Amino acid sequence: MTRTLALALVLAASAALAQDAPPAATAASDAPPVDAAEEAAAPDPVARWSADRTVLLDAAAVTLADFEYLARPLVIFADSPRQPQFIEQMRLIEDDLPTLGLRDVAIIVDSDPDARSEPRQALRPRGFALVLLDKDGRVLLRRPAPITVREIARTIDRSPLRQEEIRYRSSDR
Repeated sequence: MTRTLALALVLAASAALAQDAPPAATAASDAPPVDAAEEAAAPDPVARWSADRTVLLDAAAVTLADFEYLARPLVIFADSPRQPQFIEQMRLIEDDLPTLGLRDVAIIVDSDPDARSEPRQALRPRGFALVLLDKDGRVLLRRPAPITVREIARTIDRSPLRQEEIRYRSSDR
């Protein structure tokens, strides 16, 4: 199993298990307590993405506004991590992660509709959906079927903000 697909399945499974987990009072007494300082020290999604542009982010921990003018959120929605369209999309993305990293794309995965994550509430997908937002929060692309990274990159490259980035970088030389 590929690294990206495995990570996506783990993210989805952990979100589903978190909902079924027993309350803290009934948890096993031999489990170490979670220190508030450790929890606060855990990097937020923006910091994780800044450190590694190829990381997959769990939608449950993401607020889209945090990425405004920093990254282009690419949110992949599914009803289940085993949904065929979701698996195909994750395979297509994994095949060309560096291309998305060069275009400041933050990949956000939401395969648990019951979790009602902030991206799911804001973008309201039905079943499988791929939604690409620009850095200013505008929807650049919304698709109900998997698409290639090449198509995603072409959509980004045609956007006014990307054109401005390209002009700015070429004028620095």
